[in-house]
Amino acid sequence: MTDIHDLTRRLQKDNGSKIVLYVGDGLGGLPLKPGGKTELETASTPNLDALAQRGVLGMSVPVLPGIAPGSGPGHLGLFGYDPLQYDIGRGVLEALGIDFELTDRDVAVRGNFCTLDDDGNITDRRAGRVASEIASKLCEKLDRIEIPGVEVFVRHVKEYRLVIVIRGDGLGGSVNDTDPQRTGVPPLSPEGKDEPSRRTAEILAEFLRQAAEILKDDRPANLLTMRGIAKMPPIPAFQEVYGTRAAAIAVYPMYRGLARLVGMDILDAGQTLEDQMACLEKNWSDYDFFFIHFKYTDSTGEDGNFEAKVARTEELDSGIPRITALNPDVIIVTGDHSTPAKMKSHSGHAVPTLLAAENCRFDGSQEFGESACRVGELGMFEAKYLMLQALAHAGRLEKYGA
Repeated sequence: MTDIHDLTRRLQKDNGSKIVLYVGDGLGGLPLKPGGKTELETASTPNLDALAQRGVLGMSVPVLPGIAPGSGPGHLGLFGYDPLQYDIGRGVLEALGIDFELTDRDVAVRGNFCTLDDDGNITDRRAGRVASEIASKLCEKLDRIEIPGVEVFVRHVKEYRLVIVIRGDGLGGSVNDTDPQRTGVPPLSPEGKDEPSRRTAEILAEFLRQAAEILKDDRPANLLTMRGIAKMPPIPAFQEVYGTRAAAIAVYPMYRGLARLVGMDILDAGQTLEDQMACLEKNWSDYDFFFIHFKYTDSTGEDGNFEAKVARTEELDSGIPRITALNPDVIIVTGDHSTPAKMKSHSGHAVPTLLAAENCRFDGSQEFGESACRVGELGMFEAKYLMLQALAHAGRLEKYGA
């Protein structure tokens, strides 16, 4: 079977068109009761609804039907990279997102500060979303940890998130997460799947032993869990496979890391949606492709707060006029996965997707929501093919074959 990127390399052409990919993280949802509306359908989204009326809708499958993806696989699919082929550890993405220069001797780990009770069980997996100013000082303390034979780097990311990088020879990245994904139980022990990874697991176990002693009086952040333990993989560059100059406008480090991984330029996105739209306007003439990331439709879903996710979806909608005013040739609005407030987690549900362009085969949609997307022109499709639709509707693909 022909690799997607082999095909786009052969067919790509530069016609000066512009594409905007606007991602509401965790956008898909569920009704709270049968026959009800999802968060997206409940929200007042006049701008998205107007965009749907001049576009086409569909439902994207991030990985495979029923598989609940992490944010890494979810976004890689949107960028046109098969998430089953490019299995990127979250630690790598977080490190890249804070501009940490990884080498081939590094294993990167995403850390979450957590709260343990006196019995060693997790009572809060995010340490009450401890403030950045507190967490950054804890990271400075952990950065003093020394382990013979390796270098250890600890860097704060945002709020309760941190990155640990272990640098040394002969290390492997196939180590399980220590986050059990639930409370009332102790953290898991790191275990390697092969000899190099077992060496890494031993080092991480020693790191956690020392961290427990250092953080014992720092409740709620009195320990940390480890996720996405991995080494930096090879991956083809976005511009090389699609022929577009691409820029990322993302606030959170992980999503900046995802964009950096595929070779996008990382722009200064500030801290708010207003900042992000101002960044888009300022840099409009310099790039062909813009990835804009909005986090809070995901975090409110994970908190199980249906009303807050509705409000954040309405905030997502408020950014649309700033985008359409620039007259992009293609606008895509979608999510990297679904995060229903009802489930308080990522889910395997397909994700509502909207594509608006001058040469759309308009499907008569009147609003943007899961019910409308289920019967839209785009149908149900794997997210890794979304970039083909974007390029085609932007006129950036030559005809295939004679």
